[in-house]
Amino acid sequence: MRIGDIVDRHIKDGDIVLFNRQPSLHKLSILSHRVKVRPYRTFRLNECVCEPYNADFDGDEMNLHVPQTEEARIEATQLMGVQNNLVSPRNGNPIIAAIQDFITAAFLMSRKDNFYDRKTFAQICSYMVDANVQIDLPPPVILKPEMLWTGKQVFNVLMRPNRSSPVKLNFECRTKSFRKPKDGLPNDMCPRDGYLVVRNSEVMCGLFDKETIGAKGKRTLFYVIMRDYGAQEAADAMCRLSKLSARWLGTFGFSVGINDVQPGGNLQERKEALIDKAYDDVKEMIQEAQHGKIDAQAGCDEDTTLENKISGTLNKVREEAGQICVDELPKSNAPLIMATSGSKGSFINVSQMVACVGQQIIASKRIPDGFQDRSLPHFEKKCTFPPRVIADKKLKCLLPRVLFGIHSTLDCRLRNSCFMLSLVVRVWSIQPSKLPRQGTCLDD
Repeated sequence: MRIGDIVDRHIKDGDIVLFNRQPSLHKLSILSHRVKVRPYRTFRLNECVCEPYNADFDGDEMNLHVPQTEEARIEATQLMGVQNNLVSPRNGNPIIAAIQDFITAAFLMSRKDNFYDRKTFAQICSYMVDANVQIDLPPPVILKPEMLWTGKQVFNVLMRPNRSSPVKLNFECRTKSFRKPKDGLPNDMCPRDGYLVVRNSEVMCGLFDKETIGAKGKRTLFYVIMRDYGAQEAADAMCRLSKLSARWLGTFGFSVGINDVQPGGNLQERKEALIDKAYDDVKEMIQEAQHGKIDAQAGCDEDTTLENKISGTLNKVREEAGQICVDELPKSNAPLIMATSGSKGSFINVSQMVACVGQQIIASKRIPDGFQDRSLPHFEKKCTFPPRVIADKKLKCLLPRVLFGIHSTLDCRLRNSCFMLSLVVRVWSIQPSKLPRQGTCLDD
């Protein structure tokens, strides 16, 4: 070697790199990270940073760039560092925050019926650090007959791990499950524990969900920490939550089983009664239209008015079935927990899995006529009644006419969605059928 030779080396822990995912639609599509060299040929990143990249873990390809000069590394750290870009330049709202599993774990841990002994509580607190941070345990909330700590106190430690931490947070926020208390009581008396109150980094009441730790505005935990104590403290708290949530879920478990989408007898009866009533109402509307007793709405003829009324009536079936699901399902139901916390899905998704898929709407209308004067070939011509409602849930098999009717009338975008794929898989794998001698496939 001689003076002036350039020596290349492999990337090592602590190096500054630029991470990018195409398409680069905004400034935060490329950010700088610190390297942690791990085995195997995949990129890994904290899930909280997925939102600015619009990245997920289903085979996405991303690009890695290594700055070569000290000046470039400093600029990347200061201008493009993740901890310096926690908020969107568009409106100042947080864009890097807890998502999905982190929200689910935080929601489950912060329930007011969670109590832990000293050994378990200390173990949970150790999940959020890597044995490199001192943790001061708070005093227990119950002393006799046994010292017990609550799940909410885990978040006291998360916000302020020890007495030397400067973070003394004070804020209030409504959660996703907030309901206004009756009789003029204050918000913190919400019967669903849906109002979060934090005083000096101690949780007084409330749950942690997407409204409080997600990217949902400027009244969230991490945004308030960043505003009052700086971006580094917010990034550190986010890292602690990431480690805590992943390890807590791995220890205590959370999964969706077949029992979570099985409706009870009462739910099934109420759903069938709801659908029968909707069908009767639709028949009555059609009879009124045939006798000329229907009044046309403004800007619509009689046929359009009838179609609008039918669509409105049948749309309510799914909404009311969803409300029945929420009332009937136990609070331990996994899909309901995810919908309530806001980590994934909605109450409509839960009702479609448990109760009924509901009326299919395309461009604000029912499924159009794909054949001559009818939507499907097995309907009579010019028959208005076929409601085009999927009365069964996703788990239950669909009749062939329902499956092929949807598949032939929906556009390509809807057919190729995960929803349609799940229906096709379940129909062909679960549908009981028989093949008689004439060679036709019939329902068993």
